[in-house]
Amino acid sequence: MSQLPVPDFHQLAENIKAWGKALGFQQIGICDIDLKKHEKFLKDWLDRGFHGEMQYMQEHGMKRARPDELLSGTVRIISVRMDYLPTDASFASTLKNKQLGYISRYALGRDYHKVMRGKLKKLGDKIKQHCETLNFRPFVDTAPILEHAVAEKAGIGWTGKHSLTLNKEAGSWFFLGELFVNLPLPVDQPVEQNCGNCTACMTICPTNAIVEPYVVDARRCISYLTIEQKGAIPEEYRSLIGNRIYGCDDCQLICPWNRFASITAEDDFSPRQQLHNKSLRELFEWDEPTFLKNTEGSAIRRIGHQRWQRNIAVAMGNADYDENIITTLKAALPVTTELVREHIEWALEQQNSKRVTTPTRLTERLIRSIEKGMPRDA
Repeated sequence: MSQLPVPDFHQLAENIKAWGKALGFQQIGICDIDLKKHEKFLKDWLDRGFHGEMQYMQEHGMKRARPDELLSGTVRIISVRMDYLPTDASFASTLKNKQLGYISRYALGRDYHKVMRGKLKKLGDKIKQHCETLNFRPFVDTAPILEHAVAEKAGIGWTGKHSLTLNKEAGSWFFLGELFVNLPLPVDQPVEQNCGNCTACMTICPTNAIVEPYVVDARRCISYLTIEQKGAIPEEYRSLIGNRIYGCDDCQLICPWNRFASITAEDDFSPRQQLHNKSLRELFEWDEPTFLKNTEGSAIRRIGHQRWQRNIAVAMGNADYDENIITTLKAALPVTTELVREHIEWALEQQNSKRVTTPTRLTERLIRSIEKGMPRDA
């Protein structure tokens, strides 16, 4: 029985990078599976309870730093980067307008899990055409992987103080994905850290969730509170959430490296008209069928209609005083769930506390008061 020829793994690695770019990835790196140095930090993070309600992180524990326990026989990880910064990148104006709902940039287009996983599967199939012994498995946030540690090790970028991966050409506006393989491919080298003394991401965080460089307390993070938190949003954070109804980009918006980010070439990541720059009232008034229709194929759908309304109710409480918002919230009270009702009642309290007498009405009252006190012959 004749043996198959041993592949030229150096050439295969170069081919993999070329194939990956042809599929739409902007960068491909390769690393080994030794992540032992991250186990101590992972354990400390879990022990401090920073994972919040994300119990799957606790359940998987150190498995996140042991890739071969996810796919037996894995010896290399192919890490990929796909940029997602859309053409219309002027999102700061949406964040400033308190009557609009701010949705994190990554969630405005098609669900990146589906887009990237399909491309990673194609990459794996392509490699298998040239190496029959390949066993592979693609991952895009679908398993307990330390994806930022992998990306750093594979030379995709360095880990910023906000715990996200940073790249000189792309900032942090990109998704990461992994392809586990059983091939002893040559590995890439990490790049140097380039954050220096900058702490802009830590300073800008509305809830002070970046408790120390490279450490995020998820329980305080607005992305966690609006996406992962299943129950009520703690009252201490509600006013700090502002008009962010799904995720938060503040630590990325402030990062100096994001000035160099490139616009995505992936049409699927373009903002959907029904989600971007929409009033809080319009988004809140979606019934469940409308919510499901407008978020079809979107990452937003995973939080469900109830949490969607919960988040928007908080944002409406933080909006400038608006009689129409009050009317909308009151109309929803009798027909909503207990969870949403709690946040509507909070929002109404916030709106009513902003009710002020306008200068014109105040002047009219003052004049009437003075007139009443004047003698009749004055």
